[in-house]
Amino acid sequence: MESAELVDYYRRRAAEYEAIYAKPERQSDLTHLKQIIPGRLSGAWVLEIACGTGYWTTFIAETAASIVATDLAQEPVQTAQSKAYLKMPAFMVADAYALPETLGRFDAAFAGFWWSHVPLARVEEFLASLHARLEPGARILMLDNRYADGSSTPISEIDLDGNTFQLRRLADGSAVRVLKNFPSEAELHGRLSPHAISVDVQWLEYYWLMEYRLK
Repeated sequence: MESAELVDYYRRRAAEYEAIYAKPERQSDLTHLKQIIPGRLSGAWVLEIACGTGYWTTFIAETAASIVATDLAQEPVQTAQSKAYLKMPAFMVADAYALPETLGRFDAAFAGFWWSHVPLARVEEFLASLHARLEPGARILMLDNRYADGSSTPISEIDLDGNTFQLRRLADGSAVRVLKNFPSEAELHGRLSPHAISVDVQWLEYYWLMEYRLK
């Protein structure tokens, strides 16, 4: 799925996006993540990538010194802006592959459920864009899905580059082909080690949380 198609998908899904967090089997993992992520970003100037409807933004705002939350789809951003925050973030429509200098520089970053939507051939492009907006030593947290039989949408296709896709259904009954990669821990370390002082990946039952410090 190209960027324009992914943006269109999340525009159409904005009103129903957060239903995914209601899955009963995922509550233990989510409770754990909500407890630890805000603490790791406490007091930081945070750049959030692919903020969507602001679900994780609300928790980060409890402890961060400030947040600039970005997304390429306007409709989810509008939903995020309508929420109540302990400290109001700044919201901006921005392309994760070409984050503008006008965003400023940050000592921390968070990306929730974005890595899985990055085509394998564009990972370095995304990392270069993100790291250009961060100070040396910045703390970066990335949260995403593990594939779980019976809970995850089945893989419907694998392309020649090794990207995996799901066929997702929206509330209106339409089906959309969505890029959704599920990296291994070794793959994550391999991608980040050239850029990082340290890389730590925590594997839960339904999610993984990666933290690294930028060189």
